[in-house]
Amino acid sequence: MRAFGGPEVLRLEDVELPPLAPGDIRIRTIAAAINHSDLEIRAGAWTIRRRDPFPYVPGLEVVGEVSEVGSAVTSVRPGELAITMMQGLGGVRSQRPGGYQEVVTVAADAVATLPADLDPLVAAAFGLAAVTAHQGLAQLQGSRIAVTGAAGGVGSLATAIAAARGATVTAIARPGSEDYLRSLGATQVVTDPATLAPGSFDGILDCVAGPLFEGLCRSLADRGRLSVVGAMAGDRADFSVWELLRGIALTGYSSESLDGPSLRAAMADIVALQRTGKLAAPAHRTFPLASAAEAHALIEARGVKGRVLLIP
Repeated sequence: MRAFGGPEVLRLEDVELPPLAPGDIRIRTIAAAINHSDLEIRAGAWTIRRRDPFPYVPGLEVVGEVSEVGSAVTSVRPGELAITMMQGLGGVRSQRPGGYQEVVTVAADAVATLPADLDPLVAAAFGLAAVTAHQGLAQLQGSRIAVTGAAGGVGSLATAIAAARGATVTAIARPGSEDYLRSLGATQVVTDPATLAPGSFDGILDCVAGPLFEGLCRSLADRGRLSVVGAMAGDRADFSVWELLRGIALTGYSSESLDGPSLRAAMADIVALQRTGKLAAPAHRTFPLASAAEAHALIEARGVKGRVLLIP
């Protein structure tokens, strides 16, 4: 990108690789997932936090094979399958060019290595959405879990992960997704949040916020916890402060706080659940890296379901 705008501002260019610092590695990209954040940044809705934002390479995450390691790196070896995300890769921090590249250069500590026999497209389909769901759920406790925006990218994975761990999961979503959410393991699907009974849940993963928030607080059991990971319905919310006298806790998780150890722990847990057959990878569709603009346009037109992966 050399300007903000529509999908057409994305173009494929040849660039020089940056020098390889002693603690860096290079990853030859197999798949780079597209996230909603990429679209917001490209359109100029979200500010890139540097004085001169261009040229800018989008992409918050990448899965690939380690092709080269710096002189001080001992934790990762060439030939290993690895995943990295956030931690200044693309995004609004943009400390390094993002994942939409044939070769991505990152700090060795910012990656998680993956089993050699794991399908890299499966790993990419889980990616940032699964890690965000995993880390958001880590803020909760108890066995009765609700997920708002449950049919979305993070919400659907949170539903599946919580169910795979044995929780009783209530999926809160718009009508039309009931069968899909039950296939992910939801015990109950609620399409009218006004019907939620007080004290129903030990924990709530909230991807929606907005007007829904007050009712969610009321539906928490005493000493229950609500973890916000998104605000699709708006970042302004009301609730009765009397709810706090019941000992409920309101918290949240942002993937901007992700670090290497957290990424490695989350991916190890996600892969373990997938290996047992309890957690299925999200549906995904692939596009050539050179067709990133087309992929962005289709996502904005709601023309694709599941995760979208760019393949060099």
